Amino acid sequence: MLLAAIAFAAFCATFAGGLFALRLKDRLHLVLGFSAGAVVGVALFDLLPAALDLGAKYHDSKTLMSWVALGFSVYLVADRIVASRNTRQRGALGAGSLSMHSFLDGIAIGLAFQVSTSLGAIVTLAVLAHDFSDGINTMSVVLKNGGDRRRALQWLTIDALAPVLGVASTYFFAVPDEAFGAVLAVFAGFFLFIGASDLIPESHHAHPKMLTTAMTLLGAGVIYLAVVLAGA
Repeated sequence: MLLAAIAFAAFCATFAGGLFALRLKDRLHLVLGFSAGAVVGVALFDLLPAALDLGAKYHDSKTLMSWVALGFSVYLVADRIVASRNTRQRGALGAGSLSMHSFLDGIAIGLAFQVSTSLGAIVTLAVLAHDFSDGINTMSVVLKNGGDRRRALQWLTIDALAPVLGVASTYFFAVPDEAFGAVLAVFAGFFLFIGASDLIPESHHAHPKMLTTAMTLLGAGVIYLAVVLAGA
């Protein structure tokens, strides 16, 4: 029941982000800045420590950090493949890529709850922030590449359903204990790329730097506080 409620919240967060993009275009950099801090924060303060802790019985720290690097690299290659397409293709490919990100976010939530409720709660907070940004980005990438409002809303709906399907998929499989550390490390790499290489540059593009930076630090601070409170 809890996961169903979280999946619904992820759907709402993604859809709300897309609608927000239509209405408040002049404030998007602040939302993206906060989301960037939240996503990087969950990678550094939660996923990575959890990966090192859970994986310590089966892998040394160098191996686990290699999984982080692999996750970062896979996301990098996928992002560059999408970016290399022409304008006509890029809208659909960009929206499809963001939808896949959202699907992986849903899987991350389900897997985190397989470890513990506290880890699941922390990952959920970051994913909801990220899903809001995904909704913003999905709407923007379609509209900027020749898509009309109807097409953008169709892609937004797909993106909003993706984390729901991701959460649901985790009911049908479980990750072995020896693989959990590596899986969390890969997701840490994903989150680091999304935050540091995607959301932060986008939030700072042609906007006041200090206020946006403050929002990024606030996002990271919120996740740090959530991690501390969850562990208290």
